[in-house]
Order: sequence, then C-alpha cells, then structure tokens
Amino acid sequence: MNILEIGQLVKTDGKYDLTIFSSASIDRLDENIFEKGNKLFFKCLKRKKDIQVKPEEIVRQLMIDKLINEYGYPIDLIEVEYSVSFGREKKFADIVILNKKDKTSVYCVIEIKKHKAKDGKDQLKSYTNATGAPLAVWTNGVEINYYERLDPNYFEPLSNIPKANETIDDVKNERFTYLELMLKDKLTEERKSLKDLIQDMEDEVLANAGVDVFEEVFKLIFTKLYDEMESSDDRVNIETQYKIIKKQNQDLNDKQILEKIETDDYRKLEFRSRGDAHHTKEVINALYRKAKDKWQGIFEQGEPLRITDENHLQICVGFLQNVKLFNSNLQVIDEAFEYLVNKSAKGEKGQYFTPRNVIDMCVYMMNPKANEFMIDTACGSCGFTVHTLFNVWQKLVSQGKAQFANFSNQKLSSEQKEYVNKVFGIDFDEKSVRVARTLNMIAGDGKTNVLHLNTLDYTRWEEKQKDRAWVKTYNDGYQRLLDLAVDAKNPKEFNFDIVMANPPFAGDIKDSRLISNYEVAFDSKGKKANKVSRDILFIERNLDFLKPGGRMAIVLPQGRFNNTSDEKVRSFVMERARLIAVVGLDGNTFKPHTGTKTSVLFVQKWDDEINPKVDDYEVFMAVSECTGKDNSGEEIYLTNEIGERLLDEHNHLIQKHDLKEIADAFETWAKQQNLSFWRI
Repeated sequence: MNILEIGQLVKTDGKYDLTIFSSASIDRLDENIFEKGNKLFFKCLKRKKDIQVKPEEIVRQLMIDKLINEYGYPIDLIEVEYSVSFGREKKFADIVILNKKDKTSVYCVIEIKKHKAKDGKDQLKSYTNATGAPLAVWTNGVEINYYERLDPNYFEPLSNIPKANETIDDVKNERFTYLELMLKDKLTEERKSLKDLIQDMEDEVLANAGVDVFEEVFKLIFTKLYDEMESSDDRVNIETQYKIIKKQNQDLNDKQILEKIETDDYRKLEFRSRGDAHHTKEVINALYRKAKDKWQGIFEQGEPLRITDENHLQICVGFLQNVKLFNSNLQVIDEAFEYLVNKSAKGEKGQYFTPRNVIDMCVYMMNPKANEFMIDTACGSCGFTVHTLFNVWQKLVSQGKAQFANFSNQKLSSEQKEYVNKVFGIDFDEKSVRVARTLNMIAGDGKTNVLHLNTLDYTRWEEKQKDRAWVKTYNDGYQRLLDLAVDAKNPKEFNFDIVMANPPFAGDIKDSRLISNYEVAFDSKGKKANKVSRDILFIERNLDFLKPGGRMAIVLPQGRFNNTSDEKVRSFVMERARLIAVVGLDGNTFKPHTGTKTSVLFVQKWDDEINPKVDDYEVFMAVSECTGKDNSGEEIYLTNEIGERLLDEHNHLIQKHDLKEIADAFETWAKQQNLSFWRI
C-alpha cells in the first residue's frame, strides 16, 4: 500500500481520517504492512502480533507511533486495550500511557472513536475518572482533543499533552506567540470550524453555567481578538518572513516554513489557560477590560465577564486559546456568530446571515469604487460591508495607491482608512449590531458606521437623539449617514451609490403608521393595505437609499419574481430601475435555518446620464446549482483524492460552489452591455 491507498481505506466508513498524522508516520506504517491469506496485516507496535488492517486500527497504530516518535514515550509505558473496571464490568481503553515513576497508575487515557465526538468524549471521561488519570486524549484522526482532568466534572482543554520529558505545567506555561498560534491553529490542523468548538464548549460547561451563552462567548471572542490584534506587528513580520522563505524553498509546506521562522522577539499571547485557574481569571478579565477600552461602544464599561466560576472560565479559555481568529476574511468568526445569534432567535423574523460566497458574488458583480458610498440596510453581522471594504482595498493596491490590508493585516493606508467612512450598515437587532460593529471596527482600524436603527421606521430615527447611551455609541456614524440624505430632517431619500442587503423574509408589517410611508402599501385606487410583507417594504426602502444611477443587490424569496400576486411589486421596481440580473440560489443556501428558495435581484436606478431609461434591454439570468451546502445545511468543501479537505493560500477551507463562475460570466456580459459600473 501507499499513503494514498491507506488514506482511502481509512475513509471507507467516513468516520476516520489521517489529518493529524505526519507523512513520516504514515510511511512507517506503510512499510509495516504485509499480505497474508489475501488480507492485509501489520505488526502492532506494542503487542508485537499481526493485526488486520482496518480503519480504527490504522489510526491506533499511528497514534502509538506519534507517542513514540513525536512525544518520546518509551514503548514500555504504552499499553493497548487496557482493562478498566466499572464495578463488576470491565471495558477496554484503546491506549493508555502509564505513570513513568511506578508504571502502576495511568497517566493518560487515549480513545480512538468513530462515533459522535460527544459520545466518545463521555466514554473517555468515564475511563479517565475510573483510572484516576490526570490526562485524556480523544481522536478520530482528523480531530484531536487534549484534556486535563481537574475533577470528575471538569476537564480542561489543553493545547497538547506533555512530552515524555515535560510536565503538565510545562505545557500550560509554554512560550506562546502568534507564530505558535499559526503553527497550532486548531481550525487549520483539524479542518474544523469555530462553530464546532463553541458547540463543544456548550456541551462541556456553558450549558450548566447559568449564563447567556451568546453574551459570554461574544465577550471571550472579543477579548481574544484584542489579544491577537496586539500582536499585529508580529503577524506582519511573520507574513513577510514567510514569503521570503517560501520563495527560496518552493518544496516546503506551510508548517515547515513557519517552523523556520525565529520567535525570540515576538510578544507572548495572553489569552491562555494557566496552571492556576484564579490566575487565568485575573489575566482574562484584565485583557477584557483593555479590549473594551480599545473598541468602545460594544460593551458597557461596567459590564463584567459573567462566567464567574474559575474552572468554567479556565475550560472556556482552553477551548479557544489555540484558535487563530484573524484571517483574510471573516468566515471563521462569522459562522460562529451566525450560530450564536440564531440561537438567540434572530430567525424568528426570517433574517439569516448571508453565506460568504453569496456576499462575494454580489460585491464582485456590483464592482464598488473607492469614490462610492455603500450601505447594507439589514446588515446582520455586516458581511456585505466588510467584503466591500476588502474589494475596494484590493483595487487601491492594484492602482498603486495602497498596500493591501485585510482582516489579517491591520496596516491600513490613508486611502483605505478614508474608504471606511463611506461604508454603512443598519440593523434593528441589537446583538447583531454589536457583532457587526466589532468586526467592522477591527477591519476598519477602530472606525465604523454600523448603526442600531430600524431601517423601515425612519420617521422615528430622530427620537434616538434623546437616548444618551445611543448617542454616545452611534452619533458620529449617524451624522455621517445624514450627510448623505437628500433632506437630513426627513431621512427618507439618500444619495448612496450601492445598496446590498439580505432583508428579513418572514412576517408582515401591520403597523398602519409605518406602512403609510410606502407607496407599495397602496393599490391603484389609493387604498392602503392592512399589512405588507417586510421584504417588500425593504425593496422600496432600498431604492430610496439610492441616488439616480445607483445600483442594488438584494436577496429575495423566489416568489417575488414569479408570483402573480407580486406583479405590482415587479412593476414598481422596473418603473424606477433597470433590471440588470437575477441569480437563482439553490434551496440549500440558507439551510439549516430555512429551506426557502431565494434569488438575488440586481438593479440600477434610471439616470439620464449613466443609465437612461429604455423599454427594451437584455437581462443577465443565471441559476446556481451548488452554493456550497448539502441538503442538511452542512458546508460542502473541496477535497483531494483521498477525501481530505483542501485549504486555500490563507488556510481557509475551500467551499465547493459555482457562484464565482456566475460572477465572472456577469463581468463579461456587463462589459459587453457597457454598464456604467463596468465600463473599461
């Protein structure tokens, strides 16, 4: 066999992988495989007997090899199928490491399981409690989790287990800089998501901690982002060295390149679990206070971390400490916040975070410029706004006006900083606004125009000026918004170049006072409807935000495009704007939250100069057959020939979808049509 064949065999039942193991380990296993009686065997590294080659046994042998060759444990301290007593019943742990002092007690229990991680970890904990072992490891070959048993109820995640010549305190007190974080990033190493880790954290401790999960996880992520931000100079230095080494050593992989970079002068990261839970709490609280001072208006200055139990906090920090949050886009963080916000019932009004690949398609097709103003009127976590920033920043680089800066590199040029003030976001959901402001402030060097307002109820915006707390947080951005209004005293119409939004679908607006402000609420005889669908009001509202010639991308239920009852809405839009494009999204796009079939509508307001009104014109039509999710709403990722998830140059998982091809096709078509915003 070879590495490819071993990888394919391991994946036969879809439950195991080889991601965490080195190619050298797999090569050693390959050399040990032989055929006997038309079946494949290898000699167990510990039991010294022939064992048939099967997925779980492959992972076990590789784990033993890892303990010997990477951790330095002698084979006489390793036991396989170790008997664990539960009263009269006996069970068998896959691997244990014995205490090197007496070899009569268990130092670490290692379980290799294909079933659900939660079930496997529960079994692991029962074995660890029964043996009294201080350490525990669970793996299926792609994920690996290390724990220290604090007591029967609390297992604290560790960044690793000690090597044979180390202690647990050595692991906890290791020097850990941004370079070590890049080397040990769990999201890259294990091809997993931040959402998965948060779910694990909930299962382990938060479900019984008596706290608001959204608020406390948000605070911890907020704090960790600040800690990583404090090492931004180190990050830039590492990226520079990386490029130099990569150019000189094309055959090295990412990890090998990072291992060549010196770490002597780098700042130690503070978001770490310490040997003393009380000390951990003191450090994390101090870090949280600094983050609030840096990014004001997200949390009240007096708002504490409410995970008061020191063990609870220590465990939560352990889950997050080896996760690199900064990256070249927001997908790592945004997926986690989507999960948290939807748990807080944001979906009740039919508003769901827009997948990043849909956002990228819309931003690319709208082709924003550095002199243009953009707004998302139902911004959620502000994917449209931040990706608009990234898009324009990249163009400034190509024009030679700036160095590229993105979510992983905070060195913004003056032109990039100036553009931050041209991008706006509005949302009625306070939790989403705080998430959005956090991400926009970090991406935008402390600046943001994200506002907590009800987009549809603009006649009551002025009342916000009476709320001192609101004014303190939002007034600067609000005044910049009013500067773009046609009439600042009546903020109905604006002069934005671009609107992009995914408005709420579910529910009707029945407030007579509010719907009286909208033409779509009245029929041809001037009779006002008793209720109007929320997304229909957003269509009119968004058009009001656009100046003549301005353009819009809006996600809508498919029915708006073909229902007979919505013909009036379609006529309303086309009277005011040119229909540029319609892109149908597949039914899995917004799963698991909703299976509603949606399409993206692209229009440009009529304008005598850049988009004169005509009766006959072409429309770009496309249907996506794969937006990157399966029927259950799980992301579909590109894989190699053995099924291992691929990473792009930024170490992101690569979602499998066809939206980039649609955007490219639109660009070609738009240039042929001589659309104003794609003119060469």
